[in-house]
Amino acid sequence: MHSLHADLSPDDRLDPAEPARVIEIGEITAGIAVPEGRGVRFFSSARDFDGLDGAVFRTAEQAARAARARVSTRSRTAARRDQPRLRHA
Repeated sequence: MHSLHADLSPDDRLDPAEPARVIEIGEITAGIAVPEGRGVRFFSSARDFDGLDGAVFRTAEQAARAARARVSTRSRTAARRDQPRLRHA
């Protein structure tokens, strides 16, 4: 398994007073983004987001975007799976 890591430059600064942020996608709590170094580390709280667990992002918003992308990808996959399959004669 691999982690996602944001490319951080020396000019990036994180406010040391910034608290951990809960990331919610709709009514689902995806996880939390905890400040670490010059970014945030994502800790998943739902199985659907375990692929992002431990990933480091530049900002909590980037972590939230990644979580939203996982939801939309899973939704599209489920929608395709539920569609009736066409049979060719």
